[in-house]
Amino acid sequence: MRDNYDALKTEGRNPRTVNIDKMSTIDMVRTINQENKRVEEAIDEVLPEVARAVDIISDAMKNGGHLIYVGAGTSGRLGVVDASECPPTFGVEPELVRGIIAGGNGAMFRSVEGAEDSAEQGASAIDADGVAAGDVVVGISASGRAPFVLGALRRAREIGAVPIGLNCNPGSVMEEYCDVTVSPYVGPEVISGSTRLKSGTAQKLILNIFSTCAMIRTGRVRSNLMVNVRPSNEKLVERATRIIIELSGCERKTAAAALEKFGDVPAALDAIEAGFKA
Repeated sequence: MRDNYDALKTEGRNPRTVNIDKMSTIDMVRTINQENKRVEEAIDEVLPEVARAVDIISDAMKNGGHLIYVGAGTSGRLGVVDASECPPTFGVEPELVRGIIAGGNGAMFRSVEGAEDSAEQGASAIDADGVAAGDVVVGISASGRAPFVLGALRRAREIGAVPIGLNCNPGSVMEEYCDVTVSPYVGPEVISGSTRLKSGTAQKLILNIFSTCAMIRTGRVRSNLMVNVRPSNEKLVERATRIIIELSGCERKTAAAALEKFGDVPAALDAIEAGFKA
């Protein structure tokens, strides 16, 4: 696939930063921060599409489906990061939310140039991951044209998974492959074409919304508390204890004892409600 790169919105030159190499440090920092403020405005414009995607993901999870992120480079890393944070935060199995990155796991730590250029490898990655009908595959590509991602989305649809697109180039070819496409236009990057900047920030924020709202919709959050948090280290044990106190009104001694005895927040809350005392 060959695109006219001059026409890609993500490749545009930013008139507000043409002299950034001559700015003082404080002006450089201020300019980048001002550009970052445009990200929130761009996401505001696509919230209806974000909400549609959340509903699709939530419904799939309620019916036994999984959420799989697919991307290359920065986009792929953001998907893997979001997926990896779901088990400790929401107490879900690692298989529920997964990340696929072009070039394999090693590409998380070292750039694998050219890995995004094969649609066939994208399709093969979907098969190798075990994606099935009823799953949701979110393809992430700042330009919306990475062949690896498009190949993955095409294969996802073939096997009955729901393809969703996330890019920062409205009107991209990705729309042809997806049931829903979320395309916030953040404007040209501070450094032309460096989509790890505003585009990456927008993608990160939207992925946070996807996974967080899906977990809320599937009952893994009570009020605004992560009741399924896994108390796997000192900080998370303390957080879990405070959640138990907040929701049950018990004393710290009882909350800590219940958590230690029953192992997680929901079980501890059930025990306290049934009369457990330290």
